[in-house]
Order: sequence, then structure tokens, then C-alpha cells
Amino acid sequence: MNWYEKLNKYFPVEEMKSREHMELLLKEKADIYHKDEGPNHVMMYVETDDFTFVDYLFVSKDARGQGLGKKLLDNLKAKHKPIILEVEPIDYEETDTEKRQRFYNREGFKHAQSIGYRRRSLATNEVNELEILYWSPTDESEHSIYEKMKHTYQNIHTYKDKELYGSSYEDVDQVLTYNNPSDDDQPTV
Repeated sequence: MNWYEKLNKYFPVEEMKSREHMELLLKEKADIYHKDEGPNHVMMYVETDDFTFVDYLFVSKDARGQGLGKKLLDNLKAKHKPIILEVEPIDYEETDTEKRQRFYNREGFKHAQSIGYRRRSLATNEVNELEILYWSPTDESEHSIYEKMKHTYQNIHTYKDKELYGSSYEDVDQVLTYNNPSDDDQPTV
């Protein structure tokens, strides 16, 4: 099974980019969009000067519990910049969602409480709500994570969307929201 088939089999259709989209990113955005593949894993990620975004992380069932996911994340953490990813909210009828969130929690990822993320799937036309998790070697603010997530959405998720899918994703300001009540006390500049 090739790398795309592994991802496509594991991730819900509403979260998947098309093969053509990912191959285009690997080709045309090769300076920032990368694939790390091995016999038991596939990781697609964005690496910029100031953060890393994990687009997809798949570890085969046979290799789970052996530290491979931790090793992949440790390699990214060694670069000393924030790591951001999207996960499905916990669905207690879907045990993988709970296991996934527990894994990221053990790895020191925080849930971005101030960031809302609701995206309409071009594959199903349904609105999909995801949670933003992040790890930071410094005390990165959630507002900074929000700005990095906006950058990812605009430059990766919606890259050539009209050309690839025949329609466009919503504008970033409709998809990502930032609401931090503690910011209300801050003076505006």
C-alpha cells in the first residue's frame, strides 16, 4: 500500500486532501511541505522558519505502542519551534479519537482553548469541527498559534483549491476564530 492509500484509509474523507493536492504541495511547496515515510508510518508536515504544522501523522496498527509516534514528534521537537496540529474532538463511540488525544497530551501538547476551527469539507459539503493542539518549547501565546494556523490554512489547506476541487474553501476568517477573554483586558494598539 502506498503512502496516500495508508493516509486515505486511516483519516476520515472530510479531513483528507486529494492525492493531487498533496503531490502538488510536495512539488510546488517543496521548501516547506514534506513527507516522512517508513514501512510503518507516514507523516506529512509543513516546516517554516518559526513553526511546524503536522498535516497527517499515521502509524500502522502493527507499530502502535512501540514509540514510533513519540520518536517522530521528538524529531520535530528537537528543532525548537512550536508544533501545531488539528485533531477530531473526542467521540466516545470512536475510540481512536480518545487514544489520539491522550497520546498528544502525553507528548506535552496543549489544547488551544481560544481557537475555533470549523471548515466545510469539499468532499462531503459538511461542516467539520476540529481542535487545534500545539506544543511549544517557549511559552507561545495562543494568539501566535492562531496566526500560524491562519498561515497554514491560507498557504497549504486552500492551495489551488478551486483548480483542484472545482470550488474553493471558505475564507480563513470564516473558518478560524480567535476568542480569548483575557485579551479583552488588553489595551488595543
